[in-house]
Amino acid sequence: MRTYLALSAAAAVLTAAGATAYATTSTTTSPATSGSATSPRPLAGMRILISNDDSMQAAKASNSDGLGLYELRRAMCAAGADVVVMAPWQVQSGKGTAVTNGGVLTAQRRTVLPAGYEGDCTQAPSGGAVYGVCLADGACAKDSPSATPADTVKLALRAGLKAEAGWSGAPDLVLTGINSGPNVSAQVNDSGTVGAAVAAIDQDVPAIAFSSSGDETNTSFPRVNYRANAEFGARFVAGLRSRGLLTSAFALKVDYPDVSAGGRAGAPVWTRVGDGQVVWHAYERTGEDSFEIGLGVCEETPGDPCTETAEDADSTALLRDGRIAVAPITADRTYGVPVGARRELKAIERYVEREAPRP
Repeated sequence: MRTYLALSAAAAVLTAAGATAYATTSTTTSPATSGSATSPRPLAGMRILISNDDSMQAAKASNSDGLGLYELRRAMCAAGADVVVMAPWQVQSGKGTAVTNGGVLTAQRRTVLPAGYEGDCTQAPSGGAVYGVCLADGACAKDSPSATPADTVKLALRAGLKAEAGWSGAPDLVLTGINSGPNVSAQVNDSGTVGAAVAAIDQDVPAIAFSSSGDETNTSFPRVNYRANAEFGARFVAGLRSRGLLTSAFALKVDYPDVSAGGRAGAPVWTRVGDGQVVWHAYERTGEDSFEIGLGVCEETPGDPCTETAEDADSTALLRDGRIAVAPITADRTYGVPVGARRELKAIERYVEREAPRP
């Protein structure tokens, strides 16, 4: 059965934008050599780019416009990584792999960070610099149009990190998220969080996309969910690094369950992207040529076309079983081709199922 939500509820689920003021500044890896997965700073020596599709604003009471990005930044810096953030200026949820084909992009450094996150990266060489990327020839304003998630990653890798952070060469890893809400099943194709990760592997840089469930209403996104995901993520990345399993042959997608009521996430599980429709776009006619956009929510009734049927689907592991769902994502949309990087794929599957950190 499909339940239709009005536009106001849909907007809450999809998240909304906020803004604050800033100052303008216009491959498989080898095992780690400078830190083990169990050391206090297991990511020491790594350079990590972070982006998302929720923006870098972190101004909304619902925590839906980028708070997860700051939790991810916090955890990676605490683990010893050198982190730079280049993220959309405004919320870009649902943009997938969309890019901007003309105009000027401005990467504007945020000088006043959200309360509680000011000192997280003071020891990192780049200081955890945070840039919001807008579509403007000059300073980004409150209502400036935003770069897409894929724009921010492409800009960072091709020009922005060198110009703004002084990095020579590519980062060791791109992380996207932490998204406000899961990215599972059919909506993975729409996800800007996943789209940004795909943009990274397109440039031969390993990438992982992180998403967190909301509370039981899925209209509010508690800090505790982001923090649990981020702290797991730092240990997860450290384990991949120490085993030489960071690869650009495919991206990884990590979806973390809701733990805001005091429960604990289930162990990580290797999944596939499902083909059900947990959330889908609905259109209600409001005039002769006009249609209001809302969201349909699948109630998982057996036999309904929107219901997930794959037992190993990401949505099943996350939403039914409360486990951390990990799935491989590829940019190759060619149907029926042989799977490449089989050795890396099997090794990462084994890591997720047997060796990855437990919550």
